[in-house]
This record gives sequence, structure tokens and C-alpha cells, in this order.
Amino acid sequence: MFQPEIETLPRERLRALQDERLRKIVAYVYERVPFYRQKLDEAGVRPDTFRGLDELSRLPFTKKQDLRDHYPFGLFAVPREEVIRVHASSGTTGKPTVVGYTRRDIEIFAEVNARSLAAAGARPGMMLHNAYGYGLFTGGLGVHYGGERLGLTVVPVSGGMTERQIMLIQDFKPDVITATPSYLQTLAGEFRRRGIPPEAISLKIAIPGAEPWTEAIRKDIEEGLGVKAVNIYGLSEIIGPGVSQECLEAQSGSHIWEDHFLPEVVDPETGEPLPDGEEGVLVFTTLTKEALPLLRYWTGDITYLIREPCVCGRTHVRMGPIKGRTDDMLIIRGVNVYPTQVEAVLETIPEVAPHYQLVVRREGTLDEALLRVELSEPVFRRITHEVLSDEVVEADHGLRAIREKIGQKIKETIGVTMRVELLAPGEAPRSAGGKLRRVMDERNLSA
Repeated sequence: MFQPEIETLPRERLRALQDERLRKIVAYVYERVPFYRQKLDEAGVRPDTFRGLDELSRLPFTKKQDLRDHYPFGLFAVPREEVIRVHASSGTTGKPTVVGYTRRDIEIFAEVNARSLAAAGARPGMMLHNAYGYGLFTGGLGVHYGGERLGLTVVPVSGGMTERQIMLIQDFKPDVITATPSYLQTLAGEFRRRGIPPEAISLKIAIPGAEPWTEAIRKDIEEGLGVKAVNIYGLSEIIGPGVSQECLEAQSGSHIWEDHFLPEVVDPETGEPLPDGEEGVLVFTTLTKEALPLLRYWTGDITYLIREPCVCGRTHVRMGPIKGRTDDMLIIRGVNVYPTQVEAVLETIPEVAPHYQLVVRREGTLDEALLRVELSEPVFRRITHEVLSDEVVEADHGLRAIREKIGQKIKETIGVTMRVELLAPGEAPRSAGGKLRRVMDERNLSA
């Protein structure tokens, strides 16, 4: 562990620390951020009478739109001159969400990433191949500073330029790699294409993040690169990567560093807190941020909390895998659909690989969903052999059976009818280093 005294803090002492820090942060934002002074006044919350964790649910939610409405620096709690770094989200429309850091914030950013890398199995002296993007995206620099803080040799490769990535991995022989799960799949596929087996790759640990991913993707990464894959989670509004980390020992839920980030899971419709184990929207209150402290930030991520003891000995609560995002949710013919639900179904179909694209269109007044998914290598080879052997009828029958199997499973599990198109290996979109867009919603729902 990087900080065993904090990471194994007894729950009652951790709660007392959270309670103290929550009271301080409420007073801090009330004094320094006009937006929060107004919101707290409207909620009837006064810092001098606020009773900490017992009254957490009285605090107002903060949503991404609030940051956009105060673009660029309107929610900062310190003068701009005290902000030593600015990052921004990679929003697809409009202006980005801007976040800032004081020098103390940057120290905490490095600290939680060092904890995360250690929990993932990294040790001082190991080499880290960091393929997260550098720049306004928080991933590259966040992990970079954490790696240096832990004592790793950090190779700041950034994203993309796959040819160079492969060369450096072969030449430098790093132990640890960080990247989006989709790009790790891209790298694994490229090694396979070159005939380089997993045992010939130096990597031991992969730390995917920045995208929801599934056990099928974990298996693909682990088998393709010869690694153990453990999830890192974060979001720029809270700090960036390093908000939580899956430990190597359990590979079952990501430990949230609760001394800095206070988590809740709430009902997506009512905002009411939900009990542990029940899925809802993940909400965070930052307890130690100086430049951009946030009260009850509505992440939009769907997950649940796990408080059972972990085999690794860390006492900090774990969050389950991200099922999806409320703003990524598709409504298809009245049914709520998350991309990760589709991935979970595909995990159960051995004839296909975990590479797909979901395209949603509107034909007249009805939604139509097309699921384009790759065949596995063995099935593709068999089908190709049948076609080359003039056994076209058998090949067509086999493909039709696979399409029907996927469609039926999707219908039974999710409740939506999808047309299925089977692709050859390598035909589905691949990540070029950044986040992979697996869903194409081509409906004009505002028309």
C-alpha cells in the first residue's frame, strides 16, 4: 500500500474524518463561491448549524450544467492567480467543462493516483507505459504525477500512434500500462496480428479507465497482453483519474479514496439516497479540494456501493463496475438501454468477439437498432473455410443461427428487438488512443 495508515483506517475513524472535512468544506464554499452561498441559503443550510454527515442529504446537488453555466472559472473558490493548472473535459458539444487545481490540489491528485497504482500492483522501480492522452484531458498528467510519486519510471507515450506504442513496449519492456480499455484491445489485436504471443510481452499489469468496460473486455485484454487488468476510475470534475481503484488482490469493485471523496448512490429519478448494493447514480462531494470544491456532484454514472471487507485489507468502500451513464442511456421503443447491457449479453455468446457497434435510427415513427458485432477468429475461419469449400449453404445457415441467437438473447435480456449484422474480425471500430464511440444514435429526436 502507498499509505497503509490511511488505506486501512478503521471505518469509525474514517467516518469521523469525513464528518470533520464535510463541515469545513461546506463553510469553505459558502464563504468563497456565490453559487453555493445561494444554493445553501435556498436549501436552508447554514454552515454554523450544519451537522455534517447526518445532514448530507440536505445539501444541494451540483450538475455538469452548473459548471457550463459558470464557464470558465465562475465556480472556482480561489482567485484565478492561485490556480496553477487548468484541465477541461472532452465534451462533444458546446464549450468544455473547465476544472482548476491549486498546488495543494495537484499534490492530492498525485497522492490518490499513487495509491491507485500501488493498489493495482505497481511497485517502485517498475516502468509505466502511460498511454492516456496528455493535454486538457486529465488522464495523462494525473497518472503521470501519481507514477512519479510512487517511484515508477514513467514513459509519457500519450495516446495514438500505435506503431510507436508497439515499438516502445518491445524495446523498453515496461511492467505496467495505462490506457482506455478499447485502446488496450487495439494494442492486443496489433500484437496478435504481428504474431507476438502474450508471453513474449513484458507487461504484467494493465490499468484501463475512462470508459465503462466489462468482464469480457477484461478477459480480452488479459489474454491478449498477458496481464492482470484492474480498473481505475475518475472524472475531471472531481479530480481526474484516481478517485477509485480496483485492487489486484480482489479484482472486484474499485476502492474509493473516501478521505478525499465522499460517495453516495442515489435514485436517478428522486435523488433519494439508496442502500448499499442497489444501483443508482454515483454522487461525490469533494472533501479536500481548494480550487474547485463540489458538493454532491451528480456524475451520471450508474453503479452501486460495496462495504463488505476486502481481502486486500483496505477499508475504503468499493464501487461496482459502471453499468452506464444516465446521459449515455438510450431509450429505444420506450425501453432504457445501456451499452454495457449489450456487452454483457455478448459475453455469453462464444461465437462472437467483444468488438461491436450499436447504431440506432428512426424509420418513420419507429426506432430501429442495428447491432454490428465481430465473429470470433475460430468461427470466422470455419465459416470462411465452408465458403471456400463450396459449402455455402452450411456457412449461411451457421451465420443465420448466430444472428438469431444474439437477437433472441438481446430480446430476452434487455427487451429490445435488434437487427444483428456479423462482421469479420477487425471490422468493428477500434480505439486510436482516446475513448471509443461504440454507440451511434442517428435519430433526430429534437425534430
